[in-house]
Order: sequence, then structure tokens, then C-alpha cells
Amino acid sequence: MARRRANRAPVQRAAAGYVLNLDQEELDLIVRLLGELRTLLVEGDPANHQLLRRLFPPAYHLADDAEAEAEYQRLMGDELLANKVEAVSTVERLLAEGKPLDEAGAHALLQSLNSVRLVLGTMIDIGENDDPGAIPDDHPLVGEMHLYHYLSYVLESTVQALAGKR
Repeated sequence: MARRRANRAPVQRAAAGYVLNLDQEELDLIVRLLGELRTLLVEGDPANHQLLRRLFPPAYHLADDAEAEAEYQRLMGDELLANKVEAVSTVERLLAEGKPLDEAGAHALLQSLNSVRLVLGTMIDIGENDDPGAIPDDHPLVGEMHLYHYLSYVLESTVQALAGKR
């Protein structure tokens, strides 16, 4: 994986696959965040863990739909969880190999980065109208907000690369 150069997107489509133009410390950060996500997914209960609520939103929202929601979770919950853990494992393996990502690896990166971003967004309670770039430097969650903003940037770059725009 090459170091990011000025004016280069963090993720780009190349002849060999999808290349991550990230510094080693950026890659290390992503690997660490993926490890933390894996722990949260494996050790947490998606139905009861607040940080996972955006990763596993209810399919049925109305009070009258409680039975349908329970059935949905019974049928789909384990599969949704396994899919997220598998995506994290795929990205960790591919990043450790240091090679360009294939199409499936790029999709796993997209899914995993989005999962980390959703958990972080839940932790800092960011909403649709919040601007993570407009937080004052003395705010107690300034680091988390900047991390959220950074992950959004890498996620957008991944989407653009998959769409063939980069």
C-alpha cells in the first residue's frame, strides 16, 4: 500500500484492484478500530447494546409490531451479525497482506468502515444536521468528531472508487 500523496483519494480503483493511499499510521488506526468493532460485535448483544443500535436498527418500529420485530431478529439477527464480523475479518486479512483489494474486499471495507462510523456516531450522538467539522477545539469530544469526519472521508472515497469515479 502506498503512502497517500497530495490530491490522491484514500481509496482508488487501479488495474490491480482497489488501492488504499493511506499512511501506515492511518492503516494502523483502521486496523485498531476494526479490532474494537469486532470485540463489540462478538461480546456485545446487538439487541441490548446501545452502541450497536445504529448497526442493527429495528425492522419494525411501531408498538403493535413488537412480535414481528422479535421474529425478524430471531430469523435475521445472527446472519446480520455474522456478515458484519466476516466483513471485518476480510478487511483485516487483506490489510495484513498489503495488496490491493479485490471487489469483495472493497465492499467489505465499505461495510466495515460504515459500521465503525455508525458506532462512533452513536457514541458521540451525532445527528443528520450536525457538522463534525464545525466543532470547537476545546469541545470534550473534538477527537471523536474529527475521527468521525475522517472516517466519513475515507468511506466516501471508497464509495467513489467502487462507483468507478476514482
